[in-house]
Amino acid sequence: MPTTRRSIRGRTGPAKGQSTISFANKVTKSVPKDVKNNLVTPTTTKIEVPERRKPVEEQVEEVVDDKVDDQEEGDQEEAEHKEEVLVKTEAELKAEKLTDLQIDKYWKGIEKERKAPRVHQEELSVNDKVLRYFDVCSQYGPCIGIDRMKRWQRAERLGLRPPIEVLSVLLKEEKKFNKEAETAQMDHILNSIAVGS
Repeated sequence: MPTTRRSIRGRTGPAKGQSTISFANKVTKSVPKDVKNNLVTPTTTKIEVPERRKPVEEQVEEVVDDKVDDQEEGDQEEAEHKEEVLVKTEAELKAEKLTDLQIDKYWKGIEKERKAPRVHQEELSVNDKVLRYFDVCSQYGPCIGIDRMKRWQRAERLGLRPPIEVLSVLLKEEKKFNKEAETAQMDHILNSIAVGS
């Protein structure tokens, strides 16, 4: 004869020998009486917080000369121009010296590594090909959401040795005021998809 399940409906409490867990009290496990008596109740300590003071405002007198010579303005412009020249790093100076022939040679070296030529990039210039190749090189970090120049500089700071030819192309495009060269091709594609949806 098969065994039948016993009805649980009639039972309201726990089975024999089993205790229930109560969440009404703070302590649910049993503690010996001698330990309960030795428990120390926490006392509150007063923490002194220093008073906040308003910062002392110093009165600064501005000296304004109404007479500003044209010569002083010219000196300031020359000083700013000199500061701009000093900001360039060694890598930027080296990149500016690269010629188009050296960039072409770099690109041909990359193409020789492939088994077949890139058919879909025939209409692009060598500069665009170099920049797009830099975009897809994951060893220099992600290219989405960051300008190519900043990505190159970050890779340089991290010691990843990004190609100097890429920096050279970026500097040449910057001189041509080509703002589109600064943004990765993937960003252009993703932005057009986001706008079109």
